[in-house]
Order: sequence, then structure tokens, then C-alpha cells
Amino acid sequence: MNRTRTALVVGGGIAGPAAAMALQKIGVEATVHEARPGRADGVGVFLTLGSNGLDALRTLGADAGPSAAGFPTPNILLRSSTGKDLGISGISAEPQDGPVSRTVKRSDLYRAIYDEAAAQGVRFEHGKRLVHAEDTGSSVRALFEDGSEATADLLVGADGVHSAVRPLIDPGAPSPAYGRLLNLGGHASGVKLDADPGSYVMVFGRKAFFGYVLSPDGEVWWFANVPCRAEPARGELDGISAEEWLHRLKALFADDAGPAVRILEATSPADVMRASPLHLLPHLPRWHRGRMVVVGDAAHAPSPSSGQGASLAIEDAVELARCLRDVPDAPLARFEALRRPRVERIIKAAARVNSSKAAGPVGRVFIDALLPTILRLAAGGRQTREVYAHHIDWTASAA
Repeated sequence: MNRTRTALVVGGGIAGPAAAMALQKIGVEATVHEARPGRADGVGVFLTLGSNGLDALRTLGADAGPSAAGFPTPNILLRSSTGKDLGISGISAEPQDGPVSRTVKRSDLYRAIYDEAAAQGVRFEHGKRLVHAEDTGSSVRALFEDGSEATADLLVGADGVHSAVRPLIDPGAPSPAYGRLLNLGGHASGVKLDADPGSYVMVFGRKAFFGYVLSPDGEVWWFANVPCRAEPARGELDGISAEEWLHRLKALFADDAGPAVRILEATSPADVMRASPLHLLPHLPRWHRGRMVVVGDAAHAPSPSSGQGASLAIEDAVELARCLRDVPDAPLARFEALRRPRVERIIKAAARVNSSKAAGPVGRVFIDALLPTILRLAAGGRQTREVYAHHIDWTASAA
């Protein structure tokens, strides 16, 4: 593995191009194979790119585009369904420690990273859905749905929570767990809010969870997490129109204080993201086998509550390249050993937040009573610094 010269990267979202750029930085020729027939422009609503994720992109020389595509997001104000301020949670490193976290439309982040990878010489192959891969001992041979195949020294699975690479590494790997929440969001215009541009407001509603952020141009970006105990059947959510979702959401938030209903009323159905069930992968026993390895959501899918999905995937890319560069024996084992403790701590913390989004009447009482104290103790604390001020020293050895 220490003589890795070529790599197949499966998945062309965010993790895949980042991994390919990192590998090319150490002299590995990496080609991204993406199942979609074309680029994924316009897919998704928005996400938070943490200061740690931007720091990792800076290592790859790829931070300028994503920074320009979003706007600074330094903190989150948490509120109860009654309008009570529960506290503020910081979601950026201190200014002296690095960049400020940014909120960015997923399609804009995808486009910025894709374009930078292409500019750095990464080759993309579209319409390449992986159906099988085998480790021959001296290389990895990948077979695609269109009948084509490719061979390289290394195969990197960056193909998301429903990864096709993961079961090839371990046929007994756990499937993603349903998080008992449905996720959707959108954009609204013409709503006057008493909010600072760039700072999130998130509300523990009586029946669902609602978050919004005012962009610098006055548009409101919002999301909702709707409790749903039973996982919807495949395709079931596709039959619910955007108009119907807006109607349902207004009913869910009708009894909550705050501007949720006004924001929803100002949202055009054309600006509503398709609802999807939340899937998590908190612990994967095996990240690699032979010449195959998974990164990003394929290895560790946190809930959106973490605000770290994209950032952790980009960190993975940098650390994987360092290990291949510096560790002559078992570099993939070293990669997993470096990354697993950090990502699983973040996933566990996010899971606690996730459970509170579907809290019943008794749970809401505890949230209102205890969360302000917890947030005061955590403000500017070690946990925030560990997540958002995390820096990977590219010049240091990973051995």
C-alpha cells in the first residue's frame, strides 16, 4: 500500500472530490467515479461548513470557492416553543484559531469543490454506478453497471450513507439506522425577522423542530425535522407535494411562538426541498479491507444536528492522504485509528441533540429547565474548541 500510485474514488459529492484532491497532493492519480449521469447541481438545500472543514479545505488549496459561496455563521440561538431563549451555542473556532463556519447551499458547495478538483486535474467519470469490486492482491478491480470496469491500487468509497463500497469491505456491515425524523427545508423571501444575519435560530417546537437563518441578502433559509416513528416505505414521501408539506408544517408549528408559520407562508412550493428520512451510521466496525476503504458518510454518518457531516468528510480526505504518504505498513489501519475516536464523539453528541427534537411534554420541561445551564457551561468550552478548532498539520507525520 505504501506504493500507491492510482486510486478509484467512488462518489462525486463532497467527500469524493476532496479525497481525490488530497490524494493528488501526495502524487496519487485519483479518478472520481460518480453514479449520476451528470453533475448534481441544484441538489439539496443548505448546510453548515464548519471552521474545521474550511481549515481542511485550505490544506487542499480549495477553501476560496466554498468560502465565497456561503456566509459566516458564528453561533446558534436555541429557543423553546414558548419563545424562551435557552442559550447560545458557538459553532466556530475562535477567530485567532481559524476561519468562521459558514452556511452554504449544498449545490453551491458541491459546485465549488467539484470545480476546484477539476482545476487541480482530477478526472471525473459520470454514469458509473458501482456494482462490484474485488481486491486482486496487487490492485482493485471495479465493475460498473454500464458494463465498464477500472483498475487501480486503491479504492476509496466516498459514496454516502447508502454506500455500495461498505458491504464490499464487510458483508456483515450494519445498515444505516433510521433516525425517526423526516428532514426538509426551503427558502423564503419578504419575511421581516428580528434576527442577526448569519446566526441560526432553532426552536424546540411542541410537535416538531424548526431552524432558520437570515442570509445577508434578506432571504430566509429554513429547515424542519418532523418526528415520524415508522420509517416511510421507499417512494412514499415522493407522493407528498410541496404544497401539502407546507400545509402540514404550518399546522405542526401553529401553537409555537416565533416566526415559523410566517416563514412557511412566505415560501413558494418551488423552493421546498423534497422530504427525506434521516439515516445515521454511528458505528461501523470495519472501515477498510485490503485495498478498499470508506470515508465520509460511508464510514460515519452523523445526524444533521452535528453540523459536521461535510467537514468530517473533508478532514477524512486530508488524513487519508497523510497516512498513505507517511505510513509504509497498514496506512488504512492508521487512518481509521486517527479518525474513529473523533468522529464517534461528535456523532454521540449530535445523537443527544437529535433525541431532544422529538421530545414529548415531559422532555420539553427538562429541555426548558436544564438546557440554559448546560449551554452556559459549554459556551466557549473545550467541546466546541475540539470540534471547530480542529487542525490537521499537513507538515507533521501521520506515523
